[in-house]
Amino acid sequence: MCFTAREAIYLASLGFQDLLVGYPTWHAEDISAVARAIAEGAQITLMIDSVDHIQQIETIASQQEVCIPVCLDLDMALSLPGLHFGVWRSPLRTLEQIRPVLNSIVAAPHVALAGIMGYEAQVAGVGDQYPKSAAKNRLVRYLKQRSIREVAARRTATLKLIESYHLPALRFVNGGGTGSLHTTRAEAGVTEITVGSGFYAPALFDNYRDFRYQAAAGFAIEIVRQAHRGIYTCLGGGYIASGAVGRDKQPQPYLPTGARLDPLEGAGEVQTPVHYPGPLKLKPGDPIFLRHSKAGELCERFKTLLLVSNGTINEEIPTYRGDGQCFL
Repeated sequence: MCFTAREAIYLASLGFQDLLVGYPTWHAEDISAVARAIAEGAQITLMIDSVDHIQQIETIASQQEVCIPVCLDLDMALSLPGLHFGVWRSPLRTLEQIRPVLNSIVAAPHVALAGIMGYEAQVAGVGDQYPKSAAKNRLVRYLKQRSIREVAARRTATLKLIESYHLPALRFVNGGGTGSLHTTRAEAGVTEITVGSGFYAPALFDNYRDFRYQAAAGFAIEIVRQAHRGIYTCLGGGYIASGAVGRDKQPQPYLPTGARLDPLEGAGEVQTPVHYPGPLKLKPGDPIFLRHSKAGELCERFKTLLLVSNGTINEEIPTYRGDGQCFL
């Protein structure tokens, strides 16, 4: 899964296939570039959730005489009176809203429905075991359980509706994420789950009750001075995750055990003070190891990642930044 059309085109140029752009593409030149890549043999699927999306893609694809595969994005948020539990993504929440989009696909000879996607972010991306938050945790768990039932029913009903159109069989039904792996996989209609950041097991996933993954990625910042007894100031470190601003979006000290960020300064752009009262005698030049909060922070900030096994660096691989790429 990619997050922009340009990223998909870049990966296709490196030989990757079966690329799904996870968000809608509107810019005409980007759609045109996808059409050219498909004409040259790339397998790229664009995300859609409206008649406008279909018409835009059809107009451009017809000019290049190419059929572009699309994926129908479903809204999976739980809407209750006074509460929207989920994220604002697709406007497609009911079968009545989906039908006009399917009709538009049928009427567009240069667009083909390849799959559907429904990301239940309120299940996959919301922790339910935060320390000192018992009441909130119970509420989130209740809302998650209610969401899981509604998400499954919504996805099943959508698949039945699509079957009634007698279109070619879908290539995939994409659902969920790392935090919903154990529930999304229980749905018979789902063929793939986008686990994404789960391969890294970043710090945000420490706050889930139903699973615990082993930390698999992080970064080191160098101590450059000792500001006070037990306070070591490091260079850089403020690699903050996206989303609503909060302390949980900061990187978290991992080693040495017992290290913590300063509550007022946090992780800074140019310096990060770390409190460490432990037995190790730290000095300038020593590293403090941290875990990032989400997934993209490492590849946005560092040119390469080191692959380590049993204390040995086995390989150094470039990130998008290292390759000189920037898609947003």
